[in-house]
Amino acid sequence: MNFNWSALLTVQNFVRLLDILAVWFVIYELIVLLRGTKAVQLFRGIVVIAIVKAVSVFIGLDTVSWIMDQIINWAVIAIVIIFQPEIRRGLEHLGRGSIFMRGKRQNEDEERMITELDKAIQYMAKRRIGALMSIKLDTGLEDYIETGIALDADITGELLINIFIPNTPLHDGAVIIQDNQIKVAAAYLPLSESNLIPKELGTRHRAAVGISEVTDALTIVISEETGEVSLTKDNELMRGMTRENYLRYFRQVLLTPEDQTHQNAIQNWFARIFGGGPRK
Repeated sequence: MNFNWSALLTVQNFVRLLDILAVWFVIYELIVLLRGTKAVQLFRGIVVIAIVKAVSVFIGLDTVSWIMDQIINWAVIAIVIIFQPEIRRGLEHLGRGSIFMRGKRQNEDEERMITELDKAIQYMAKRRIGALMSIKLDTGLEDYIETGIALDADITGELLINIFIPNTPLHDGAVIIQDNQIKVAAAYLPLSESNLIPKELGTRHRAAVGISEVTDALTIVISEETGEVSLTKDNELMRGMTRENYLRYFRQVLLTPEDQTHQNAIQNWFARIFGGGPRK
């Protein structure tokens, strides 16, 4: 029996496929936006309410179903209030065009950031000044940003060095870098409970591993005892990084390859989903 391709390849089916992909894309971007924030738990609560509603209708629990209806009726207003920070952040990204474009200009900004980070790392490592710096990638870090002292400053090596000079007000804690800016200093990161972390490593390293367990952030640690430079990402601790090694890793993680500088975010999203590769 021959398969009738003409019945499948119709404009109506193409529109349906486009509709499904659009919804899939929106859901994916919503998940990325919510990861690492308190809104994740609230979103789970909404899912639980929807499941309870469906089960109550199926079983015939009229009272429970009525209560769920009242909750759902007010849910739209509640969602706007509860998710206001996430909605605002999403609209800001939309206004900047970062959802649709990741181009050469952003690569130039991140090259400058890498240069300033290198300047700070080299200075502090040679003088054994302890430091902890976390760079936001895709996962939101808002819960940890809230614990720090707001700076919203341009990234310079001199500023990073001054932040971590011992016995200064901001040296204890982490610097969080977001959108090519020093967002906050003296922030608290979650400490890892892993038994695989060597005993000789202190709180900074445990915090760096801890943030890598719950987000995709790239975190830099400089040991106060030895001046050793370490990186963490995706629950991996990379110790004893040389200047050549960490610069290569920074460019691998933070920069968009030249042949992709004119791709929009939808193309990059499909590459991440179907290619299975890490964020470039």
